[in-house]
Amino acid sequence: MTFRATPSDQHDPGAESGQTRQPMTRREAREMAARAEAARAAAQPAAEQPAPPEQQQPEQEQKQPETASIWATAPVTAQTAALRPEAPELDDPAEASGSGEPEHDFAWLHAADEPRGGSRGGRGGRPPKPPRTRGGGRRALTWIISTVVILGLIGGGALYAWNTFQPQVKAVMGRFDTTPTDYTGDGSGTAKVTIKQGDTGESISRSLADAGVVKTPQAFYSLLLQTKPDPVFQPGVYQLRKRMSAASALALLQDPKSRLEHTLLVREGDREATILQNAATATGIPLAQLQAAAKNPARFGLPAQAKSLEGFLFPATYTLDPGITADQVIEKLVDRMKQAFQDDGMPTDPTKLWNTVILASVVQLEAGPNPDDLPKIAGVFQNRLNQNMALESDATVHYGLGKFDTVWTTPAQRADTSNRYNTYAHKGLPPGPIGNPGDAALKAAANPQGDYLFFTVVNLQTGETAFSKTADEQDANVAKLQAWCQEPDNKVYCK
Repeated sequence: MTFRATPSDQHDPGAESGQTRQPMTRREAREMAARAEAARAAAQPAAEQPAPPEQQQPEQEQKQPETASIWATAPVTAQTAALRPEAPELDDPAEASGSGEPEHDFAWLHAADEPRGGSRGGRGGRPPKPPRTRGGGRRALTWIISTVVILGLIGGGALYAWNTFQPQVKAVMGRFDTTPTDYTGDGSGTAKVTIKQGDTGESISRSLADAGVVKTPQAFYSLLLQTKPDPVFQPGVYQLRKRMSAASALALLQDPKSRLEHTLLVREGDREATILQNAATATGIPLAQLQAAAKNPARFGLPAQAKSLEGFLFPATYTLDPGITADQVIEKLVDRMKQAFQDDGMPTDPTKLWNTVILASVVQLEAGPNPDDLPKIAGVFQNRLNQNMALESDATVHYGLGKFDTVWTTPAQRADTSNRYNTYAHKGLPPGPIGNPGDAALKAAANPQGDYLFFTVVNLQTGETAFSKTADEQDANVAKLQAWCQEPDNKVYCK
């Protein structure tokens, strides 16, 4: 039988005939070896001669490279796939089709272990290409799916990271952004910014940016962090300008003249009607809104006996911010009165508190300018109450009549029993406060002094008041007042 020589033969028939023969592939070598083995097996029974030496395969040809099993059994992953050698073109057309060979043949891997330039290295010493099999399509599809899944996971992680760390990332990236974050100059136009109690530097910075005063919150907040000592902001409404630099905005916020405000003065003894009218004038709130809010005293925590706000609007000077509501105005005044109750030692029992406020309001309207008189006036009324005597206060009569412009009463007015506030005709305290007392009157009502039963003013210009323990002494003091009023220069005070 004639067969081609294995790659180990040194004799090349093609060289003698002058023809150039292509090197055998590994598959051709195996097929040739199989045919030779079959021929020897067929001839063995006829002659027990061993096969000619030239027909035996060299020992090194029968031994597979050790690395073949390692490459064959290693899993193909994203890491190991990158280690495969580049496959050259096939020398045999039959090998290109893969016919006659199993799909999992790894013979192409063996060539990678052989030295370049050897007799088995193919053209130029390159290893032969691996056989193309149907399994390659499945591996490609698996690789594509794996890549898509990995990219999806990466994308999802990136989205989560962006949503979580977006402020920090923007802050860092902002350091590399050359876009200006601050305006320059003093700005123009007008803008109003409200600073509330409890606002922080961050919230003030955002308010300024939202109002168009500064370009970015960061510009103003960064300036605050660099300013020493720390700026202090008073709550209120400030008149600023649009498109100001952060430094200019800070300067205006520290200027008291920039703070807009409404001033409401409540004087000792002022009545509710007067206070509401003055509040409407000071704030611009319609009087009807203030009156509607005042109709429900219980909303502001007043005693159950209170049918109005009278007696619970503390006399003081109030600074009211623009935009304040009717309810907020009343709440501000009532809260200040509640604070005075604590500071002045007023009783905590609701009924006692109610009676003390009434007494304080009467003391406030009957007293002159001398604060030392208030405890003694409170003592007179408390002593008369203790002895079941009528208070006989002209101020209460006037309140019931709705009069504000006189200190005198007529015999008819003092006899009018229809006036519930007529303390000449009705014993005890009037039905409710007749005005809004200040601190001095509250303290006097809570701590009455003296054993007097009468008092009267004897000089309306100075407010001088005379106290007495008997009716005769009181009549003498009244005569002094009448004589004083007869003087031509004093008649203007005695109308």
